[in-house]
Amino acid sequence: MTGDAVTVLRYKVAEAARLAGVSASTLRLWETQGLVVPERSVTGHRQYSENDLARLKRISWFRTERGLNPAAIREALDAELPLTEDGPATPQVEAVSDFEIGRKLRSLRHGAGKTLEQVAGEIGIAASILSTLERTSQGVSVAVLHNLAEYFGTTVSSLSGEDESDVRAVVRAGEWRNWPKTTPGVTIQMLAEGRNQMDCHRFVLEPGASSEGAYKHEGEEFVYVVSGRVEFVLDADQFHDLGPGDSLYFSSRRQHAWSNRHDGETVLLWINTPPTF
Repeated sequence: MTGDAVTVLRYKVAEAARLAGVSASTLRLWETQGLVVPERSVTGHRQYSENDLARLKRISWFRTERGLNPAAIREALDAELPLTEDGPATPQVEAVSDFEIGRKLRSLRHGAGKTLEQVAGEIGIAASILSTLERTSQGVSVAVLHNLAEYFGTTVSSLSGEDESDVRAVVRAGEWRNWPKTTPGVTIQMLAEGRNQMDCHRFVLEPGASSEGAYKHEGEEFVYVVSGRVEFVLDADQFHDLGPGDSLYFSSRRQHAWSNRHDGETVLLWINTPPTF
């Protein structure tokens, strides 16, 4: 080891709980809530870093001193700068909340007792892609993200935190909350918030953006093209080229894929019911 080498400390769950002033069962509960997700050793044991400890103490303070619930604690933590092993990170354009999907997926994987290789193999992607997704919440198609959600018995909407936001009955134009941007060229904005019987979204597709594969789920869907053009492919053999003012209604159980073949931005009004996307 050279003189410049730095030892990164890792703490087992009991020690981390003691240092944070809470019980080990509380740490496990916070993990299921996506508040903090530690790394795992090769044998599957939790390993908390110094930054995890700092986050645990902030969670405890928000819970005890401010009386915040898990959703409010996540929002408060997301408003702070992310930490690296070397200290506070440089502020980024993306909000810290953009890492929420990755944290939730890693927590679900750990809860299922699965390795990166096992989950990636069953989904049909490289383990390195899944690893990047868990760390950054980026780098996968909508189709892959949907398949991962289905694999863990949840939905993309739930992974994106849509059902945890403070509910607004009226959402003003331009004040839409964005999903974490997991897929290049695809922006998904919430037109209705909370636990509803419909997923109501505004999709903004950059030129060339697509689902990068077909997927299906329970429910029914309605798509209305506000501007631009989009191609939908149903059951691999039915092609629908839609322009402004066109709409499409179909069963979500049908395999469906989509792409923006327009040379400009495409905007869609997209509704799923029940909320199974």
